[in-house]
Amino acid sequence: MFDYLIVGAGFAGSILAERLACGSNKKVLLCEKRSHIGGNAYDEYDRHGILVHRYGPHIFHTNSREVYEYLSRFTEWRPYEHRVRASVDGMTVPIPINLDTINELYGMKLNSHEVEKFLASLAEPRETVTTSEDVVVSKVGRKLYEKFFRGYTRKQWGLDPSELDSSVIARVPVRTNRDDRYFTDMYQVMPLDGYTKMFERMLDHPNIKILLNADYREIKNEIRFSEVIYTGQIDEFFDFRYGNLPYRSLRFKHETKDCEFYQQAPVVNYPNEHAYTRVTEFKYLTGQKHPKSSIVFEFPCADGDPYYPVPQRQNAELYARYKALADSTPGVYFVGRLATYKYYNMDQVAAQALSTYAKICGERRAESNLRMAQKALPGGNGHKGLPVAATT
Repeated sequence: MFDYLIVGAGFAGSILAERLACGSNKKVLLCEKRSHIGGNAYDEYDRHGILVHRYGPHIFHTNSREVYEYLSRFTEWRPYEHRVRASVDGMTVPIPINLDTINELYGMKLNSHEVEKFLASLAEPRETVTTSEDVVVSKVGRKLYEKFFRGYTRKQWGLDPSELDSSVIARVPVRTNRDDRYFTDMYQVMPLDGYTKMFERMLDHPNIKILLNADYREIKNEIRFSEVIYTGQIDEFFDFRYGNLPYRSLRFKHETKDCEFYQQAPVVNYPNEHAYTRVTEFKYLTGQKHPKSSIVFEFPCADGDPYYPVPQRQNAELYARYKALADSTPGVYFVGRLATYKYYNMDQVAAQALSTYAKICGERRAESNLRMAQKALPGGNGHKGLPVAATT
């Protein structure tokens, strides 16, 4: 008998498994349909002995001290500040757009004050900013929008930026200084021994049993458990009752080059001229020393494993219907990007998992207090307890 069946061994599922097992002495079965733990953050050594991220680059960054300190229990860190360049007009220039981007692109020598005026001269203010196109055009104008954003976004999402919610491109800043870091979070690090090692340490507990290559729907009636933590697609959990929530997927092409470094930056974006959106070179991320270098090309696609919830109004409305079902389903917690249909970063998923654990602990405390209070009442029959998932 397990206290919890946890579906999915990515950040959300693994953190909750560790917290419930170690923090609350619960017995947990962690069920994962893939052949490995770690979700999309899974990394491994390729046949050349180079550590690669199987599902594209995963860069850890956060402003949450709680998340950073929690994960630090399971890994040492390598300081790492991520930098990206974009292939535009035959050059590779910094992205997000900054002072150097403009000077390199236009052959100018502007300072911060001058580039601010230059960008303002290109900007096309919008009365209302509702789409991703509105965000960029209102900041840097149509010419830079076409060079850096429109083609990349159309490849990534299969939609024009004018069809996407403003939140998609609002994540990418525009700077008037020379700060070429992709992120500015307080904590910017990579797990020293890789993500997989971090997850292995996290899940190394006698109360945690791991079942790989297993679809929970095929085992849920064969295993006894009290409650469920679900991190998969919320629409799939409810057998697509209201239809499919759309996702974008990715296809990866891994290659190893016979050179120490292949490109001048960890990631190079290709906003226009290629079928792929970006190329990542892993040795920049890991700090590994090796005479060869492994890279990965990313090709966005409509079919395949779900990676990115598509941020459109009609999809948010459809998710709201599924969320109402989730809220009325006893004994099941929905956690993570797929289960909550949110475009979360890794640290945001980790924070959500820790918050869910606190909620579970709070509910248990509240249940215990109520039970004791009811027993103290004349004729009290005790509290039924929280409703639970069906068991066998």
